[in-house]
Amino acid sequence: MQGVEILQTEFLGNTLTDYLIALGIILIGFIVLNIVRSIVVGSIKKWAKRTSTQLDNALIRIFTGAILPIFYLGVVYLAIFNLNLHPILKQTVRSVAVLIATVIAIRLCSNVTQYLLRQYALRKDNPTLQQSFQGFMPAIRIIYWVIGLIFLLDNLGLNVSAMVASLGIGGIAIALAAQGVLQDLLSYFSILLDRPFEIGDFIIIGDFMGTVEQIGIKTTRFQSLSGEELIMSNAELTASRLRNYKRMQKRRIVFNIGVIYETSKENLEAIPQIIKTTIESIDQATFDRSHFKEYGDFSLNYETVYYVESSDYTLSMDIQQKINLALFEEFAQRGIEFAYPTNITYYKGLEVPKDVTETANNYS
Repeated sequence: MQGVEILQTEFLGNTLTDYLIALGIILIGFIVLNIVRSIVVGSIKKWAKRTSTQLDNALIRIFTGAILPIFYLGVVYLAIFNLNLHPILKQTVRSVAVLIATVIAIRLCSNVTQYLLRQYALRKDNPTLQQSFQGFMPAIRIIYWVIGLIFLLDNLGLNVSAMVASLGIGGIAIALAAQGVLQDLLSYFSILLDRPFEIGDFIIIGDFMGTVEQIGIKTTRFQSLSGEELIMSNAELTASRLRNYKRMQKRRIVFNIGVIYETSKENLEAIPQIIKTTIESIDQATFDRSHFKEYGDFSLNYETVYYVESSDYTLSMDIQQKINLALFEEFAQRGIEFAYPTNITYYKGLEVPKDVTETANNYS
């Protein structure tokens, strides 16, 4: 009887039995959640061993760092609210629970978003996407925190409508002041989604050329051929015409040669075939055409087109060098001379002055 009386003893409006029930709910809930945690984490690890994914740690972090705390909070909240609390204390507990739940929910949304973006980038096997996602994840977190703060203030009974209206007016002012930054940000998303170039691509924009090293939220950085770093705004890049050479499958090469006017007709007719045979004898070079194109000021000009079956610029120059050396040797054997700028003056019907003729006769 004495034990029963002790259990019925009231303290702060609740009996000892009520406190024991609340404590039991917390203990049983925590034990069940720990068992679930062990089962889920073990399942994720087993699944990760059967696949080649590297995101198992991210899944475990999301589950243990965001999902489980919500359930722990729910168990504690349920146990406490079964007690008879003072209205002020109950409101305090509710506010603290909402605060903790909001923080956990923001972390959960951020981690899930980061996980999904990383999985998408790994599936595409695109380092540009991976770097880009890492670049604007802080912006996504800020958006989540702003939304979470508004939700929290609304649940605490504050007038959020007036605050949102003031933020809207302030946002318009900020947008007008930061128009250039916003334009670069939109261009960044355009580059990210449309993918006109990626990290490692060699591109040319106007008079500038280089290899893409980093795509940032406001600027993109290049490594130029001469070694210095080029930095251009994203808005300028999306508004410009650019040439991306990394996606080139093969190179079309056009070159011209000229021979002197004294070249015989037989050699003129043979030159296209000589060039064709020379190009076809070189690996990774595909002949297209060669023609006697025009009569130049001091040469008879031929135009030749062929393809290099690679995008490698160095390889294309090596092939062109082989062609030039082979043609030099072949033309030398046939007596065909390359033309170079010359001026020849012809004198026809020149009349010798009379005084010069008389002087010559005197000396004879």
